[in-house]
Amino acid sequence: MVDVPGRTPARAARLRVVGASELALRYRVVHGYRRAFRMAGEGPALVLIHGIGDSSATWADVIPDLARTHTVIAPDLLGHGASDKPRADYSVAAYANGVRDLLTTLGIESATLVGHSLGGGVAMQFAYQFPDRTERLILVSVGGVGREVNPVLRLVSLPGADLLLAALRLPGARLQVGLWAHLMHLLDTDLGQDASELLTLVDALPDETSRNAFIRSLRAVVDWRGQVVTMLDRCYLTEGMPTMLLWGDRDSVVPVRHAYGAHEAMPGSRLEIFEGAGHFPFHTDPARFLALVEEFTSTTPPADWSRDRWRELLLGQEHESELREASERSAT
Repeated sequence: MVDVPGRTPARAARLRVVGASELALRYRVVHGYRRAFRMAGEGPALVLIHGIGDSSATWADVIPDLARTHTVIAPDLLGHGASDKPRADYSVAAYANGVRDLLTTLGIESATLVGHSLGGGVAMQFAYQFPDRTERLILVSVGGVGREVNPVLRLVSLPGADLLLAALRLPGARLQVGLWAHLMHLLDTDLGQDASELLTLVDALPDETSRNAFIRSLRAVVDWRGQVVTMLDRCYLTEGMPTMLLWGDRDSVVPVRHAYGAHEAMPGSRLEIFEGAGHFPFHTDPARFLALVEEFTSTTPPADWSRDRWRELLLGQEHESELREASERSAT
């Protein structure tokens, strides 16, 4: 277990041991589709949302420690992991709705959301759609706060990508991809920092159904020009909601400069950079990740959502927009 700054001996004594059975996948049928998830621990709810092509297994190394002080829920998003992979809506908004409905079936009214990559976009969308059910946001290498994204993802968003992904299942293709990833790691490239995780994503697409779900999810947020969904225009709404951004300074998927832009756009947010880490900082340095999550959730009060305050923020942004337009007109 990680030593967390500020943890008192009394609190440490209350930490519970998480059994292996708690980490096993569970299932709920929501809207006719089977949703897989892991659930462990007791205490305030903490929802871990994985990135595209990934699953709740990505959090396996950190769930036991987090579950000592929290009720941890880590879903496999629809189309991912052990959840069903129907021909369905794979938009960020639909994913946010799915997380809400799963939490509702589990009797959880509000939670702190931890989202990685696409999962960070889902967490932000959840906070936008259901602010009254969001206590805090912890965004890890989050998508949706800039246009840039790795060229490989832009390529896979193009027509015919299903054939490209199917080719990865041909005899010898996996070996070649593995050798290329190993070379990137040996050359100490930014992409090499995430080589093992990217290979895991390739292995997570064993059949046509999985590949089609992956492509639908990707095309909902990426095209040949880059990311097509942005939350930057609504980031001002995070005012009053504790928000922490975690990013690797060698992220080859979503550049670290997005972290600084998001931090500036989110009033009162906190930014933590993991030096030498790529797109998966919670894999590179799980001890620091755990310490930061524990410290952040234990020292910040949950957001106190108010309909009147929400309206004030919306109207204030409208007023600022009118002032900018007036200034631009006077300048011309």
